[in-house]
Amino acid sequence: MNGYAEKILHVDLARERTMEEPFPEEWRRAYIGGRGLGVRILEDLVDPESDPLGAENVLVFATGPVVGSGLPLGSRYDAVTKSPLTGTLTSANSGGKFGASMKRAGYDAIVIRGRAQRPVYLLLDDGHVEVRDASELWGLTTSETTATIQKDVGDPGLSVACIGPAGERLVRFAGIINETSRAAGRGGVGAVMGAKNLKAVAARGSGRLTVADRDRFLALKKDIAEKIRENAISGGGLPRFGTAVLVNIINENYILPTRNFQSAHFPAAENVSGERMADTILSGKMGCQACIIQCGRDVEVGGKRTAGPEYETIWAFGPDCGIDDLAAVVEANNLSNDLGLDTISAGSTIACAMELSEKGYIDEEIRFGDAERMVDLVRRIGYRDGIGDELAEGSFRFARRHGHPELSMSVKRQELPAYDPRGLQGHGLAYATSVRGGDHVYGYMIAPEVLGSPEKLDPYSSEGKAVWTKTFQDLTAFIDSSGSCLFTSFPLGAADYGAMVSAVTGYDLDAGEVLRIGERIWNMQKVFNLKAGCTPEDDTLPPRLLLEPLTEGAPKGRVWERQPLLDEYYRARGWDREGRPTPEKLRDLGIGQEGVPAP
Repeated sequence: MNGYAEKILHVDLARERTMEEPFPEEWRRAYIGGRGLGVRILEDLVDPESDPLGAENVLVFATGPVVGSGLPLGSRYDAVTKSPLTGTLTSANSGGKFGASMKRAGYDAIVIRGRAQRPVYLLLDDGHVEVRDASELWGLTTSETTATIQKDVGDPGLSVACIGPAGERLVRFAGIINETSRAAGRGGVGAVMGAKNLKAVAARGSGRLTVADRDRFLALKKDIAEKIRENAISGGGLPRFGTAVLVNIINENYILPTRNFQSAHFPAAENVSGERMADTILSGKMGCQACIIQCGRDVEVGGKRTAGPEYETIWAFGPDCGIDDLAAVVEANNLSNDLGLDTISAGSTIACAMELSEKGYIDEEIRFGDAERMVDLVRRIGYRDGIGDELAEGSFRFARRHGHPELSMSVKRQELPAYDPRGLQGHGLAYATSVRGGDHVYGYMIAPEVLGSPEKLDPYSSEGKAVWTKTFQDLTAFIDSSGSCLFTSFPLGAADYGAMVSAVTGYDLDAGEVLRIGERIWNMQKVFNLKAGCTPEDDTLPPRLLLEPLTEGAPKGRVWERQPLLDEYYRARGWDREGRPTPEKLRDLGIGQEGVPAP
């Protein structure tokens, strides 16, 4: 089938058995692949009230039709499961080459069930599947695991997605690391792997992807590449400085969360900026498969060359912890990759502990600005050592344990990223309503509110933001499902994504159908979360962001204005006043209504 391997692999870890099934045509058309396919599978197989770390939870690796096609930035895969951090139906997205390797090995998705009786890893080898013993891998870091499996198989180019000690120890925000530095980071997907005794999935293959319309595909490939290169963001700032180009931009707008969101401006931000990185420690660029942006950074510190930290990571271990030591941020990033940690949640949880400590709510000496202590806490979290055992539960559970849950800067128990919503009304709405918890890439309203893409919106105004937010959320759901990188959304729109998937698959998708598919995926995640116990009260931000105005810069005096925005958002989505999809909306999207909680 054009764009697809056409097969879904089922793995029963308890019995160490595997089974293949065709990728249903109706699912391809309704959910495309990637995140959408994972959501559809989870909705079928997982009880929303089940324990995320129990054997009954399911973990899905899934790619989309543009992955491996050669279209620019078509390299992404999603890990989809019930989150041990939030309890929501979550997805974590990663690049590198693993998604393409999985598809070339013969599979659009891998559905992993049960719990192995011993540590194992899964080898996908050109259509052959093997469950291998991983007892000797247990305890190794992600880089050690990758190198060991590659040596075991005899292939230094083998693509490996694995967990580190954090996933083994069920750290609630453990991630899955592929190619040693690309992360399916958010939501604790690595902890689910650890709970299943699954150390890694390795893949290689020679399968070739066909496309439906070769001439149209080649013309579109050229057109998409030109749009990416001509865009000021994807063709300018990102290739030149990487995602860290945002440090100074966001700080200058007085929306860079500092010291656990106590302020939104960090005077020393320049010291950890993309520009400073380029001037001091940058040793090269890198990108995922089929990437023409090359936003990844290689850096060298103390004679050691590693993958450089991304913007969110720099913020989490830097300004949010009151730290301007770039070398310490790089060290914390390297540790996180090796241990298998989500850097956003790790840094934010440490920042929360710093505030609790400075206010006398905990006995531990953890102070803002202490770079050495910050790095030590990253290590302790990964190994659940000492106070790291408490921090490994995430900032909400940690702060609640010590009597001050309001100091957790999280939504649905997932830590917020690097933008203060008091100066971003639309982005705040995207945070509050995200179906996977506090997040920025499920609806990147920074694009219009700060970067002016596709047009500049007033970040302080609520007018029209509900519709904008819904549109970005639905579009992102489709992008994740297609296998494209989110950074393509700066130069491209819904019609472009429809054309890309249509050229590869032969489907006829216009902009309207693209957004409709995204809306279907979003609503299915929402319904799952309602069944799992989420309520309208969860669609909110931490009290600080609702009650404590910013004190500096253009957004001075502002808070996030929840209720007018939320009411308008529910109306825009066609949900009831309590934020539940109506039966009419679900019928319109082709989603079954059984089991949706009543008022």
